[in-house]
Amino acid sequence: MSSDYTYDEQGQFFPFFILTLTGLVTLPLTYNLLRPSKELENTAPRIKSDFKPKHADLIDAQKRKRLRKERRIKRIITVILGYAVMAWMVYLIVVTARTVVKAYDPYDILGVSRSADEKAISRHYKRMSLIYHPDKIRPDPAKNETVEMLNERFVELTKAYKALTDEESFSIGIALPKFIVMDGNGKYVLMVYGALLGVLLPYIVGKWWYGSQRYTKERVLVASAGNIFREYKDDITEGGIISALSSGEEFNDMLKGARAETGLAKLEKRVLADDNSFLTANDREALKQLDSSSRRKALALLWAYLGRIDLGDASLDAEKYEAAPVALALTEAFTAISLAFGNLGPIVGGFKTSQNLIQAVSPGSSPLLQLPNFTDAIVKSIQGEDSKEHLTVQRYMELPEARRRSLTVGAGLLSDKQYTDAVSVAKQLPMLQPERIFFKVMGEKVITPSSLVQLVVKARFIPPGSTSVPPVSPLDLEDIDPDEDDLEALMGRKPAKNRAAKMEDGKKVEAKIETIQPPLAHAPYLARDHSPRWNIFLADGKQGKMAVPPFTFTTFDKPIFDEAGKPTFNVQTLKMQFQAPPQAGDFTFILHMICDSYLGLDNAAQITLHIDDPAKAAAVEEEDDISEPDEDSIAGQMQAIKTGQAPKKKSKDSDDSSESDTDGDAGDTSDTDTETEDED
Repeated sequence: MSSDYTYDEQGQFFPFFILTLTGLVTLPLTYNLLRPSKELENTAPRIKSDFKPKHADLIDAQKRKRLRKERRIKRIITVILGYAVMAWMVYLIVVTARTVVKAYDPYDILGVSRSADEKAISRHYKRMSLIYHPDKIRPDPAKNETVEMLNERFVELTKAYKALTDEESFSIGIALPKFIVMDGNGKYVLMVYGALLGVLLPYIVGKWWYGSQRYTKERVLVASAGNIFREYKDDITEGGIISALSSGEEFNDMLKGARAETGLAKLEKRVLADDNSFLTANDREALKQLDSSSRRKALALLWAYLGRIDLGDASLDAEKYEAAPVALALTEAFTAISLAFGNLGPIVGGFKTSQNLIQAVSPGSSPLLQLPNFTDAIVKSIQGEDSKEHLTVQRYMELPEARRRSLTVGAGLLSDKQYTDAVSVAKQLPMLQPERIFFKVMGEKVITPSSLVQLVVKARFIPPGSTSVPPVSPLDLEDIDPDEDDLEALMGRKPAKNRAAKMEDGKKVEAKIETIQPPLAHAPYLARDHSPRWNIFLADGKQGKMAVPPFTFTTFDKPIFDEAGKPTFNVQTLKMQFQAPPQAGDFTFILHMICDSYLGLDNAAQITLHIDDPAKAAAVEEEDDISEPDEDSIAGQMQAIKTGQAPKKKSKDSDDSSESDTDGDAGDTSDTDTETEDED
């Protein structure tokens, strides 16, 4: 078997090889870095406010620091190096003197047709051998021929003949410079391959795998989740939750080295001062008993943040604002652990701790501290020195304007501009007010045991202090089942087509369905942006247990504010799906609707799930068909929405006995008893 090796002596092809490999890594990384972020915090609008808290520069610096971490500096460096290598390869391709290699064609060399068979090729080769064999031919001086030229011609003829007749003859082209594979250089090539495949690749894969295993789905360290699990108690208080969060391993990374001890004594002195009434005796004792310096400092920083304590030290104040976002992430891990136990107190406590951290308000303090420029002194002026009940933002905004202003503006209180800014922010808070809550089974008139039940919440965003709130249309409070072919709506990923339809010239026209985000949480003290989440779940009030796990809502299907920034009061539809109990009867739950970003905007409602015997469901299906309702009735309007066709107007002499007594879509009805009340 004969073989022929050719090398890329002039470096024509090697740069193409390196350029391709580098591009396969660099281009996807570039897309990953430049693609628009789908994070809620990067796409939501903002509440309009000119308020700047004290230490705004430190808070902004911590925001920038977090953004730098999220931008993945290592990836940016890799992309820069990748483009540098690619540019170098392009330069080599451009400037390297390229030799145009003529394609090797044995048929052309022998001078035979491509359709010639092996016998014809052999005969032609023999004739050419008789002519061009070195022993038969002599150089022609007129053609400047030499013996070497004649020998090379015969060699080419022989090689071409073998290429066409010898099946084991082949040629190999290597797109590498010859010096790389020369004797003596092989060990260096092996070292490079060994480093790439035996060291670098396992390191990258191992680091990725280990990194993915270190974190929970809430993106906190597994070790932190374990520490918080050990701190969990069924009767844990909100102060106890703050203490549990300080056990997170993330704080050890934040306060590693000398940072754990630096300023700790000064920090504790400020936090444990007697005038800090927001700390209970148990909270003070929990801080004093900690042995770990890093955890002790983390807990003290969290209390300093929640109490808005000026530590009188730029480094300590910066660490205070750095600790809050870490604790907020750990709160999700605590909530996940609480949900596993199912006890109502810790679950609600976890959501409320999130509110406290986002607003920098200590547990048990007034919700009015969420408003710009408000302090404890302002709150006391509004509520009174001896008041034991805190005023919510809603109730504050319900006060007559003159009364509200007199309690808030004055010497030692707020200026007119500060008051105006506070009221402006209050009127932009996304307070979600339930209008109707009911259970249903899609496509059914009754709910039967073990059926797949939908809990439907019809609610409107009514910011505190809103005036001229329009009444709710009865049609907006109904819920229409999607069409059978509307798979996205059946899966709950978007509203039903017929819900979003309107009538034009007797035809159904599909309206554009949008995904609306509420404004980012107004959280001037938090060193990160946060998009509000609404958590809705059912609880057994008698046993203090969770009955249906929380469903979290971050986007809505109708605009919350118009282009001028005024509330639209649109009815939003929120749906949760779960399996009904396996027996018939009435089941009473407490529905909790908690926003993780604001204090005092929560709602609770008692709701009863009525489950019928399967026999009743069968009887309902056998009922006579119900005639079409009149077009002027509410039922007629609802039918027009569902079917896309207006019902025929009944004639005067039509039979009255054919009138319908239904009041909407059969699937919307279930025997429920709802009563909604605000949680102060």
